[in-house]
Amino acid sequence: MEGAPMLDTTTFVGLDVHARSIKAVSLDVMTGEVRAATFGYDAGAVAEWVRSVDPGARCVYESGVTGFDLQKRLSGLGVGCVVGAVSKMIKPSADRRRKNDRNDAEFLARMLSVGNVVEVWVPDDECEAARDLTRALEDARDDLSRSKQRLSKFLLRHGFVFDERTPTGRRKGNWTRAHWSWIESIRFAEGADEEVLAYYVDAVRRAAEEKARLE
Repeated sequence: MEGAPMLDTTTFVGLDVHARSIKAVSLDVMTGEVRAATFGYDAGAVAEWVRSVDPGARCVYESGVTGFDLQKRLSGLGVGCVVGAVSKMIKPSADRRRKNDRNDAEFLARMLSVGNVVEVWVPDDECEAARDLTRALEDARDDLSRSKQRLSKFLLRHGFVFDERTPTGRRKGNWTRAHWSWIESIRFAEGADEEVLAYYVDAVRRAAEEKARLE
């Protein structure tokens, strides 16, 4: 949520978070003092530094590919931290032109100090695990679709197109038992093409098994 500045502290910390590094910049709104530090991806080290600057400091970092792990770790260590919606972080053009980790972190600290951060809801572990499962299932479906496309394109390049029909003239669907029987009947003159066919068939079947396992 977005609101007024946090009045229980005068120190705000912006964190520019990457997979292997974190740039931290603290801002004391009473004195104007700015401090900076660089860490590996180490919540413990960040928490220790924040407490040394001001035990009551509040932290913020942008939502993104690093997820909520750092927020949860810092909160578990007693350091207040929120995740800000990156889509709501409107930077002045001058700030965009001088973009670097330190400037980004300081920008976040200043945004938090004036209550101009839209907080992202942080799911608990159970909810996040359910989200991860949903994403994995979506990935498995995508993998299966791509595997089927690769097999179909390979066969098409060699002139094989499934066109079996029912007694009423309706074309039988792809990836049905009839379609698989047709695929299994295909033979190539070149051994290399036989190996490629076996590879693509196996890829489709493995992808289908992985999808079924997650459902």
